[in-house]
Amino acid sequence: MDSVPAVAFDLTNLIDRMTLREAGENRFEGDNLDMEYRRVFGGQILAQTIVALRECSDGKSLKSLWQQFPREGDVALPMTYDVTVHQAGRTFATLGVQATQGGKLISLAAASLHTPEDGLSHPAEQLSVVPDPMSCRQVAIDMIPWDIRVITAADLNAPDVHPPHYQWWMRTPSISTLGAEDDDWTHQALLAHATDLTVIGTALLPVEGLSQADTGTRFHSAVTSHTLWFHESFRMDDWVLVDQHSPVLAGSRAFGRGDVWTHDGRLVASFAQESMVRPL
Repeated sequence: MDSVPAVAFDLTNLIDRMTLREAGENRFEGDNLDMEYRRVFGGQILAQTIVALRECSDGKSLKSLWQQFPREGDVALPMTYDVTVHQAGRTFATLGVQATQGGKLISLAAASLHTPEDGLSHPAEQLSVVPDPMSCRQVAIDMIPWDIRVITAADLNAPDVHPPHYQWWMRTPSISTLGAEDDDWTHQALLAHATDLTVIGTALLPVEGLSQADTGTRFHSAVTSHTLWFHESFRMDDWVLVDQHSPVLAGSRAFGRGDVWTHDGRLVASFAQESMVRPL
């Protein structure tokens, strides 16, 4: 089993933090996760950004989200989200979100929304055969408070050398039992939260003698940008497979990307992340 610390908060706490307070026109406030860590977790900011967008969506669905993190947040201060509608047409809309604390910019996001409609399609190129989630090893991944089953042999917290590829299944408890709105936005927010965590560790897998467990002692890391694309509806309380890899680690920056598949083989989301990985 991967040697990672137990999560410092539970799913109920995460769902609670995804409930934002109105603080003015298109302005919302949210509290931070209960954990012993001074920096606001980027996955939380991604999830709260999606919730803020939902409140200004005018019936449209989230198609893509691009988010930058120019400054780290302080867990002792609430997050404020200001949503700007840049353009809203009959089927598409472009919105921006600024996340701040005390007037300081923590995150800047741009989102594309789309009214659901039928259209042309072709089946996604299928993954190679992967084992069923119940046959995979169950692990704890810090910051993800739900069931995780890892396919890849590599341990992200061990210094062993492996290819920069990481695959894992995940599934939350039934959303309807958690007191959250059971809609696409909630499932997208939970997925966004989870995709923020393991890309840096995956990028470090080929580096001998180093792992994500060494952050803060041998290197400093911080996510600088994260992008998600949502292709189809999905449910986080059904099994989804995260298939990610890192094609490059260079110039004190790591880059990784991944796809998210349902248990029945639908490609429902994709993501990419760039981060700073600076040796100390």
